Amino acid sequence: MDALAHVDAYWRAANYLSVGQIYLLDNPLLAEPLAPEHIKPRLLGHWGTTPGLNFCFAHLNRIITERDQDMIYIVGPGHGGPAAVAHAWLEGSYTEKYPDIGQDAVGMQRLFRQFSFPGGIPSHVAPEVPGSIHEGGELGYSLAHAYGAAFDNPHLVVACVIGDGEAETGPLAAGWHSGKFLNREHDGVVLPILHLNGYKIANPTVLARIPEEELVKLIEGYGYRPHIVSGDDPAVMHGLMAETLEVVFDEIAEFKDGRAERPPMIVLRTPKGWTGPREVDGLPVEGTWRAHQVPLSAVRQNAEHRAMLEEWMRSYRPAELFDDRGRPVAEILRTVPQGPRRMSANPHANGGELLKPLALPDFRDHAVEVKAPAAQSSEPTKVLGQFLRDVIAANPDNFRLMGPDETASNRLSAVFEVTDRVWDAETLPTDENLGPDGRVMEVLSEHLCQGWLEGYLLTGRHGLFNCYEAFIHIVDSMFNQHAKWLESSHKITWRRPVASLNYLLSSHVWRQDHNGFSHQDPGFIDVVMNKKASVVRIYLPPDANTLLSVGDHCLRSRDYVNLVVAGKQPVLDLFTMEEAIAHCTRGLGILEWASTDAGAEPDVVLACAGDVPTLETLAAAALLREHLPELKVRVVNVVDLMRLQPPSEHPHGMSDAEFDTLFTADKPIIFNFHGYPWSIHRLTYRRRGHHNIHVRGYKEEGTTTTPFDMVMLNDIDRFHLVMDVVDRVPGLGAKAAHLRQQMVDERLRARAHTREYGEDPAEIRDWTWPY
Repeated sequence: MDALAHVDAYWRAANYLSVGQIYLLDNPLLAEPLAPEHIKPRLLGHWGTTPGLNFCFAHLNRIITERDQDMIYIVGPGHGGPAAVAHAWLEGSYTEKYPDIGQDAVGMQRLFRQFSFPGGIPSHVAPEVPGSIHEGGELGYSLAHAYGAAFDNPHLVVACVIGDGEAETGPLAAGWHSGKFLNREHDGVVLPILHLNGYKIANPTVLARIPEEELVKLIEGYGYRPHIVSGDDPAVMHGLMAETLEVVFDEIAEFKDGRAERPPMIVLRTPKGWTGPREVDGLPVEGTWRAHQVPLSAVRQNAEHRAMLEEWMRSYRPAELFDDRGRPVAEILRTVPQGPRRMSANPHANGGELLKPLALPDFRDHAVEVKAPAAQSSEPTKVLGQFLRDVIAANPDNFRLMGPDETASNRLSAVFEVTDRVWDAETLPTDENLGPDGRVMEVLSEHLCQGWLEGYLLTGRHGLFNCYEAFIHIVDSMFNQHAKWLESSHKITWRRPVASLNYLLSSHVWRQDHNGFSHQDPGFIDVVMNKKASVVRIYLPPDANTLLSVGDHCLRSRDYVNLVVAGKQPVLDLFTMEEAIAHCTRGLGILEWASTDAGAEPDVVLACAGDVPTLETLAAAALLREHLPELKVRVVNVVDLMRLQPPSEHPHGMSDAEFDTLFTADKPIIFNFHGYPWSIHRLTYRRRGHHNIHVRGYKEEGTTTTPFDMVMLNDIDRFHLVMDVVDRVPGLGAKAAHLRQQMVDERLRARAHTREYGEDPAEIRDWTWPY
């Protein structure tokens, strides 16, 4: 039996196992004719893309074995789960991870039963599948994940199968450009395999219907050297694929050592649902959209369909593939790699196995000196940039900073003192900070930044994604998928913890006054808040030193999504470094120096979260101290937003007793918040004093204006907060009527000043704590 015969046997076995997963509850080896009770009552799963994926796995295994190639795979087609599961079972890694699913008939029956079955596994390539780092259910991100895995992995090849439906998405179209950010010396290689089977769920695909000459030009324009493998005769296709892969991996070697300018890629054109039923109920199936999901849909009830299913499964000649006990025969396993060379057991696909802690410099070395609170200002992200500069210098092959062309805009420019933006395309004399060895990755696609970072993290490295707050929404669904991946991974004992996905959102809602309404949206906080408490953390450090403390904490963490929102514009320095560490460790706390309730019960609590809301809260506290000195005011700042929840809802949550002690249960709480007001109500609705919590935040009022006019538009300004206190504190209304009217007049005066002079009044713009 020659090598291609072994490959064909493996392919047939994988196809057999894939069909069995979609259809069978029992009788896995077809030891008796199929009966209704052998069939699943609900047929879920997708056949159309599966035989092409199995074809790729079979041939890539041969290359790995013969060339001792370090390789992982990315399955881009949405529901390729049957193929990936079959592959892992044949390689033995599935049984290693799940010993109850052995490589025998009993294990095969359990393998079939669990697929798309209550209490089992999903129909897509999920975290439960050994060898996977890519959630196949959401399309468009396979190439970005593949490149993220390849960065800083010089010996790794990432085989990325791209479905032709997926190829129609914007993120995938941008993903082709990832090669311009790859350093052939220090990074691995991505081998894209564009799988054209012609159809999506119900429609033809664009790339499958354009002339091949145009497709080749398109791929060449993206910077690749395409190789076409096309046909439907298995014997011919095996030979063609084997020959092509030999050429492709020779070209990969040439690309790596600089003898070739372009990396290779493959266009694999096969029928949708290849080797499945050609016709069902008089309608064509193989090679059409009807093969996308379940080609035979009424198998339990329809004896004719059941007979067709049995004929289909027997066409793979299972008696040649599995022995009497259901074990794969030696011929199938002849080309299967050994140990960690198996794609389903490669440690890069379980990145926590390879994860090394960052060598972190002492963030306290970058502390801003604070002699008195709120007396001077610093640019928080500029200070953080100096810390990140030292992180990059200390971790030259284990940390990357991602962002959509905003590293400098977000004031992180200090990193360019030690690194460039990675760039492997044409450069001009006017370019700055571009080079093939850069650790900063900038591309004007939030999708690519997110995908690169996810692939980088899931293969055992570290990073941070900085972005304008309003535009991080572009990756809402990608964040959702990654958070769900982490949540699922927490339940899988063999999945090792990976570095957290860290977001730094700057140029935020309150300082997008110059760009206007389109750039003003703090809603990503709400998106993150929707995810399980075991996965997400949200931080709003109010000054530079708290941002340093939070940044260090996030880079040390594992298996979280950390959202950090911090401004790049100058904000008041509130905490010494020692105070900042204590404040961030608590997650929230009373600002003693701004409060007037020491040793007594407060009349009102002014709470705040976010740098600009904190500034306005402090200014309101100063006004109250000036005009109502007898009023007992407590000022509470929140850094860790999840502290507001009960501990039953989040591990960072506070007990009711602690919450009541801090915020009171019966006094008015005026909460000035960075985001949408209802977010705070959501977090605190179970508290005894919730009816006393009155939240100010962004309420979709925005335009191109000045910073203070922006906060006035949304009623989070100092004057409105004082008005709220007058309105909410019992017995204060009539007594403080003059003060309330004065605050109304101050708002009018400030707005008139902005309209006449185009800037905020100096006493507001340059305000510092006066006491």
